[in-house]
Amino acid sequence: MTVTALFWAGAFVAGKIGVQEFPPFSLTFIRFFLATSILFPIMVKLEPNSWKPARRDIPIIVLLGMTGMFGYHVLFFLALKYTTAINTSLISATSPVITTLLACLLVGETLSPKRIVAVSMAFAGVLLTISDGNLNILSNISLRAGDFLMIAASLCKAAYIVASRRFSRNYSPIVLTTYSFLVCVIASAPIMLAEDFLGRLPKITLQGWASVAYMAVFASCIGYLAQQFAIRSIGAAKTTAFENLVPVFTIVLSSVILFEKVTMIKVVSAVVIIAGVYWNSTLSHGTSTEKALIGAKPVT
Repeated sequence: MTVTALFWAGAFVAGKIGVQEFPPFSLTFIRFFLATSILFPIMVKLEPNSWKPARRDIPIIVLLGMTGMFGYHVLFFLALKYTTAINTSLISATSPVITTLLACLLVGETLSPKRIVAVSMAFAGVLLTISDGNLNILSNISLRAGDFLMIAASLCKAAYIVASRRFSRNYSPIVLTTYSFLVCVIASAPIMLAEDFLGRLPKITLQGWASVAYMAVFASCIGYLAQQFAIRSIGAAKTTAFENLVPVFTIVLSSVILFEKVTMIKVVSAVVIIAGVYWNSTLSHGTSTEKALIGAKPVT
């Protein structure tokens, strides 16, 4: 899971590189077309008797694909055009606490005083990230458009997790994820053509193609399969805890590869967010929501 967290952190860096050459919908399409092409035969091999979804479940699978894959990743790539990879990773790290809040609103989970404190810590870290320690900047949303786009992306991810809780009992994680990938490919295809992607092809560099290949193979396919292996080997709670390493690795990779500036505020933000998310996850361990959502998280 440490290596997996490193792969997922690399997706923020690769995404920042990719959006310089690909339009957001085209980048989404290519990444998930490659990932689906790899995962689909693996799914059929691992789930020979249960890889075909029931017709009655197709609408919810479409909903999962439109929120957790299409919505999240289009907003993610748009956010990377207007803010740093460090900021996007720190904001994305709050998805577990956003999921907790949605579960309370939609499925009746309760928030204990301790969990309220944990959620508040995580969002305090987001405010620090967005403002760089100067809360006056929040009054001018246009200056931080990318950060707010990433908050919207995190809401899509949380909606995916909450919506998938019912169907995680009926389908394995690889089936849900593969079909969510497929929905994303279908949804992004017509918009990709409208972006005149084919006309841009001659201008795309080897570095651009490498960023897409990295996100499809390492962040999506290998990262996902490694996560499932870890869940079976060390348990869901320990596996989830390793995900808190993602923003830490992103800060290091972004500073080394992208030369993004690492300020003390960013370090403090990371500590506050990770502490809040970790505390929230330990308090929610064993609850009905946590058990229902295991294995239903979208890939970074």
